[in-house]
Amino acid sequence: QVQLVESGGGLVQPGGSLRLSCAASGSIIIINTMGWYRQAPGKQRELVADISTGGATNYADSVKGRFTISRDDAKNTVFLQMNSLEPEDTAVYYCNAHMWADYRGGRHYWGQGTQVTVSS
Repeated sequence: QVQLVESGGGLVQPGGSLRLSCAASGSIIIINTMGWYRQAPGKQRELVADISTGGATNYADSVKGRFTISRDDAKNTVFLQMNSLEPEDTAVYYCNAHMWADYRGGRHYWGQGTQVTVSS
């Protein structure tokens, strides 16, 4: 069974930093794009950042210059370094990865989510 497990969320003051991690495990054949989404109360889930197998990155305008996504393919892990956090960044952050668990094809998998709260 393939799964994504996130860690690193928590409570931080405005201007602070957090680093999220997400590790994929199970019978994985291929991992393609990995990314982070977030969902704030009363809002739709939105893309924060993603990274391709070649290392190409894509960021939401609201986090450009503050967040950095990276991946360690040897450990099937994706990271999100979040700096200069703002109260508007408060949300549940979800890891997403497009993976092949068998040779019938790939699909998107989601982590369980980790809460990030930015407050003084």
